[in-house]
Amino acid sequence: MFSWIWRSCAKNVATLARRRHKTALLNRMSTSPPPLAAICQMTATPNKEANFSTCRKLVEEAREKGASMVFLPEGFDYIGSSREETLSLSESLAGDTIARYIKLARQLDVWLSLGGFHEQGPDWEQERRIYNSHIIIDNKGDILSVYRKSHLFDVKLPEKGISLMESDFTLPGPSLVAPVETPIGKVGLGICYDLRFPELSLALQRSGADILTYPSAFTVATGAAHWEVLLRARAIESQCFVLAAAQVGQHHEKRSSYGHSLAVDPWGEVLADCGGDSPGVVIVEVDLDKVKRTRKNMPVQQHRRDTAFYHSLDQTST
Repeated sequence: MFSWIWRSCAKNVATLARRRHKTALLNRMSTSPPPLAAICQMTATPNKEANFSTCRKLVEEAREKGASMVFLPEGFDYIGSSREETLSLSESLAGDTIARYIKLARQLDVWLSLGGFHEQGPDWEQERRIYNSHIIIDNKGDILSVYRKSHLFDVKLPEKGISLMESDFTLPGPSLVAPVETPIGKVGLGICYDLRFPELSLALQRSGADILTYPSAFTVATGAAHWEVLLRARAIESQCFVLAAAQVGQHHEKRSSYGHSLAVDPWGEVLADCGGDSPGVVIVEVDLDKVKRTRKNMPVQQHRRDTAFYHSLDQTST
């Protein structure tokens, strides 16, 4: 009898201990601060060595400030002054540039978003075309995802002094990639001009993205007119965080970028802005409870009609 009581009490004590431990873990998780992300801003040039030195310092600064994931802008590796230079400086994913960032991620125990890497395309020696590639490297140095830019920036705005034809030397990516599970949440990948296409952001949101990221190198003219508006719109419509690292300043005599690396929350409020004058880093909390609250309080995605509804006008004769 007493033996049974003892065993029963011991079992209850063990059960209570497990419950207390589980409760303590849940409380610790619920009270721990949201993870930190770093959005970087730089002025890349054709000098790859100098660019890596700049990026390394930005990543080190971000890590010292507690960031678990660091976002670098489009063209972090270089921005060439001509088509020929852009192609001649390009590398494969197995080249020295990405190898150095893999080593950096390991050394600093940090995740990296490398947006806008000039990746040599298929049949490189014959075709001489590149991809504009967004690469996610984890803190162990593994490449977890590669997204190749879908929408190429072919724009001529004579009144603004802008003429860029990305398709002259760049291949469009074949597909979107699934959002990547990271320490700050599920990150959906875009690059620069992709920002103008809401279909992409909504596709990533439907696939589970909490965060959208658009590493960019907006021109001064298009940036001043559209940059913040577009980023806030993408955040509002998808109810995701939007993190956008950007190039800033004069890269060479032919090209300058707008800057203003931004972080936007799911309500569309700007959380941080790097400004338009110089390189730097901004640190933001990525509180995924904001995503949940925003989507619960305004269930836009549940109100969205099926795809056929939005294409119903396509069949209407004019």
